[in-house]
Amino acid sequence: MDNPRTVDSTSAHVMEEEANRETSLVKDIKSLIKVGIINSNLITTFAGFWLALYYTGASIVTEWVTLLWTLLGTALVIAGGCILNNWYDRDIDPIMDRTQNRPTVTGTMSLQSVLIGGLVTSAAGFLVLTLASWQAALWGVFGWIVYVILYTMWSKRRYTLNTVIGSFSGAVPPLIGWAAIEPGLRMEAWMLFLIMFLWQTPHFLALAMKKKDDYERAGVPMLPVVKGFEMTKRQIVVYVACLLPLPLYLASLGGVFLTVAYILSVGWLVLALAGFVMKDDKKWATWMFVYSLNYLTILFLTMVLVTMPFPYV
Repeated sequence: MDNPRTVDSTSAHVMEEEANRETSLVKDIKSLIKVGIINSNLITTFAGFWLALYYTGASIVTEWVTLLWTLLGTALVIAGGCILNNWYDRDIDPIMDRTQNRPTVTGTMSLQSVLIGGLVTSAAGFLVLTLASWQAALWGVFGWIVYVILYTMWSKRRYTLNTVIGSFSGAVPPLIGWAAIEPGLRMEAWMLFLIMFLWQTPHFLALAMKKKDDYERAGVPMLPVVKGFEMTKRQIVVYVACLLPLPLYLASLGGVFLTVAYILSVGWLVLALAGFVMKDDKKWATWMFVYSLNYLTILFLTMVLVTMPFPYV
């Protein structure tokens, strides 16, 4: 006759192993789809959707289903692109410290299942976006093509301009959100696109400075690797400076928005210029990277807050 304590202990051990496998699976999926990238892009997608409502006089009450399709479709498209990025980079990820725990490296997921998962998730995203508008879906397709084909498969391992090329895909989410409500895209929508496009290069160049050794080992020609930190700093200053005039084209959002936008932009430019006098380049790059994340979040959140509440909701 089995000892009840032994049976209980075995059952507990089995349950613990199952729980660990589930936790590991969730961790692997989150690593593949790059949750942080999805979250930041959904913020800008929502801002584009919200401002389209504001400028067209539409109501969130009547368009909430469209919003759900827009956010879900965008999330799936981005997730699919990130999965395929991981699948394609399976040869260089083992070399880089920050990517060594991806399931495509550890082998916890087969490469075939990752490839199929990326393609299916991407296709699902395109289909869901058509429920918002076919124009939103087309922008999703454009962003996916740029990220997966033009960035991941073509330019990332060949040119220092890979960051600029990838910026086109990262600037698309606000257009997806806007096109779900107003497919024609007015000037303000393109300003959101430009802000996102210009924001990404200093953001990712700062990250590239932090992870220079990783990229160098992997043979990825990021600007800090090929041209050094001084050239990278100059490029960062140029892109941050180019952001300065853009809030003026969104002056219709009001004085509060303009004030916040210029405090953020001038502060970022001052920090960028400080890179020429700071001795610890990687510490400065970390500050720039963190500031860029706060810049994006605060700027787009402010766009939404200054247009609330709608008087017609």
